[in-house]
Amino acid sequence: MRLVIATCEVEYAGRLSARLPAAKRLIVVKADGSVLVHSDGGSYKPLNWMSPPCWRTEGDAGWTVVNKAGEELRITFLDVEHDSDHELGVDPGLVKDGVEAQLQALLAERLEALGPGLTLIRREFPTAIGPVDLLCRDSANQVVAVEVKRVGEIDGVEQLTRYLELLNRDPKLAPVAGVFAAQKIKPQARVLAEDRGIRCVVVDYGWLQGQDDAEGKLF
Repeated sequence: MRLVIATCEVEYAGRLSARLPAAKRLIVVKADGSVLVHSDGGSYKPLNWMSPPCWRTEGDAGWTVVNKAGEELRITFLDVEHDSDHELGVDPGLVKDGVEAQLQALLAERLEALGPGLTLIRREFPTAIGPVDLLCRDSANQVVAVEVKRVGEIDGVEQLTRYLELLNRDPKLAPVAGVFAAQKIKPQARVLAEDRGIRCVVVDYGWLQGQDDAEGKLF
């Protein structure tokens, strides 16, 4: 991972145009080639970014990052305070808490809670950025990636989005659909998921455990 702290201007040219005026920012370059521009605020989300596959060209004045769609992220450096490289190694991925781990195991046994016709390929399907909770096939033989949470929030949708971007690069798997499953899904997370074509499923923990007084709910 490369970390650059610099006063910079950022321009994006693609489906729309956007510009960040000169300010001090953190630029992160990950091992997969993605480039993220952060400010010291705004929570975890970058101000602008370019997802892989993308290609970075470095010049005297700054960087130009281009993706396969021809979109460009241009970063002009006015003053660089810090530039360092760090080897992070392979990340083991997010460790589920007890409830989430049990929820994942129960869903693997009762896939009908996620929709009809699903069959399990594998739990904890390994990828370069961490394991996918459940990898399945539907009745049309399409691969489906399932992210399981106790409470579904925006972070979980972002995590599943990254998995889908990676899995869909594999011609043996693509096209891969996404399902976001949780006992409760927050409204903002649902809006983001549906905007990205990810299906949301609210599941009942008691029904999964075999209690007959509740049923899984599909949304």
